[in-house]
Amino acid sequence: MSKIVPLIDINSVKQIARAAGAEILRIYAQTDQWAVEQKSDNSPLTLADRQANQLICQQLLELAPEIPIISEENKAIPYAQRKSFGQCWLVDPLDGTKEFVKRNGEFTVNIALLEGGRPILGVVYAPVLDEMYTAVRSEGAFFEQGNTREQLQTKPFTLQDSGLRVVCSRSHMTPATQAFVDQLQEPTLVSRGSSLKFLLLARGLADLYPRLAPTMEWDTGAAQMVLEEAGGCVVEASTGHDLAYNKENLLNPHFIAYSHRSAIPQP
Repeated sequence: MSKIVPLIDINSVKQIARAAGAEILRIYAQTDQWAVEQKSDNSPLTLADRQANQLICQQLLELAPEIPIISEENKAIPYAQRKSFGQCWLVDPLDGTKEFVKRNGEFTVNIALLEGGRPILGVVYAPVLDEMYTAVRSEGAFFEQGNTREQLQTKPFTLQDSGLRVVCSRSHMTPATQAFVDQLQEPTLVSRGSSLKFLLLARGLADLYPRLAPTMEWDTGAAQMVLEEAGGCVVEASTGHDLAYNKENLLNPHFIAYSHRSAIPQP
């Protein structure tokens, strides 16, 4: 595969994510400003979501005015218009609003750049933890915290291994997920909020993340990019195909994330 160069300086995107994180933390510290609302799907929405979204969209437009933005908090763009996008941003300004409301710190800012239905750049920032995850297609994945910067590279495993570490959502355990876990040998369950689930895999701290419940594209795009560049993958549970983006329906199919691509069962 030829190397894809997104023509975007990832350091500029990191700065935008950090700025959004700082705005989120400002509101996080002032509980009287939260004013939690319910969206049409009954998921929570806070002032932090709206303020971070405004900041990210404004700064992305300044960075690359020719690239359109798909964001959880923006008005939906019709597919008739979206399908012609060469590149586009995919943004979740505050992934894990439930974790924000619970004050456990496990929420993130997600920014991905898409091309041809695939992420080619991903930035995930966890402001409370000060964890920054970045990846550009064919250039590797990296983790930064404080003065530490390390390249992420996962190791092979098989589904027959005993004691695999399986990431399960605190809020979204389903019978289908339980059935998947029950097929494994003495698995260890790991709980983490937001897109940090993928990043446990990218860091080699977990092996599998079955998500057999609804998610949206902006929940997964940036973290999928990081995981893929670390050696893993995110595939549709029913087909084994890599998760695709900017589809007519922005709802993701059920998927399984593997910390290493070699673990995918062969047909």
